[in-house]
Amino acid sequence: MSEYFGLGFSFVLGLVLGSFYNVCIHRYLSGVSIVWPSSHCPKCQHKLSWWENIPIISYIILRGKCRSCRQNINIRYPVVELISGFLSLGLAVKFGLGVYFFVYLFFFGLLIVASFIDLDSFILPDIITLPGAVLAFGASFILPVAWQDSLLGALLGSGCFWLLQKGYKILKGIDGLGTGDVKLMLMLGALIGWQGLPAMIFISALTGLIASLYYLKKNKTNVAQTPIPFGPFLSLGTITYILAGDILVKFGF
Repeated sequence: MSEYFGLGFSFVLGLVLGSFYNVCIHRYLSGVSIVWPSSHCPKCQHKLSWWENIPIISYIILRGKCRSCRQNINIRYPVVELISGFLSLGLAVKFGLGVYFFVYLFFFGLLIVASFIDLDSFILPDIITLPGAVLAFGASFILPVAWQDSLLGALLGSGCFWLLQKGYKILKGIDGLGTGDVKLMLMLGALIGWQGLPAMIFISALTGLIASLYYLKKNKTNVAQTPIPFGPFLSLGTITYILAGDILVKFGF
C-alpha cells in the first residue's frame, strides 16, 4: 500500500508543480511578475477561484473554456501538467521518493519551463540556463555523477555546440544554432556527465529531425530557412537518459 501511495503522491505532486510551471511560462512570455497578480484569465482578467486552479480537473470541468469570457484555455496548461505529473511518476518509479527524486524533479521543472518558453518564443532564458548550470554541477555532489564527470560533461557539451554554432555560421553565413542551446548544454552536460552526452545528443537529434518535418510543412520553406527550437529536444534527450539510461547502455550508448 505504501508503494502505491508513494507513486500516487509523486503523480499528484507533479500535477501541482505543473500548474506552477504554467504560471512561470505564461508570465515570462508576458513579461509579468510570477508573484503578482494572483491567478487570472489572461484574456478577460477574471480572477480564478480555488476550484478553477485544480490541475487537469478544472480544465475538464470548465470544458477548456474560461468561466467568465468563455474563451478557450490554452491546451498548453493541461499538457504541461500531465507532462510534469508523468515525469514525476517516472522519477518515483526509478529512484523512489528519496534525495535523487527531489533533486531531479527540480531540474525537470527547469527543463519543462525552459522548453515551453523556447517552443513559443525561440528563446532559452539565461535566468534558467546559467543558474541551472551552476546548480547542476553542485548537484553532482549528491547525484550519482562524479563532479569530474559533471564538469567535463558541461565543458564538452557546451563546447561542442559552440563549435557547431560557429562552424555553421562560417559555412552558411547564417545562424544554425542558438546561443541559448549552448548555454543549456552547460546545465545538461553537468547534470548527466560526459558519459551521457552521446545518447542524449542522439535522442535529441532524432526527435528534433522528426519534429522538423512538422515545421517544414508549417512554414513551407527549406531546411536552412526553417527555425526549430532545439531546447525542448535537448531536454527530452536528457530526461530520457536520466530515466532510461541503463536501458540505453544495453543498446550500446
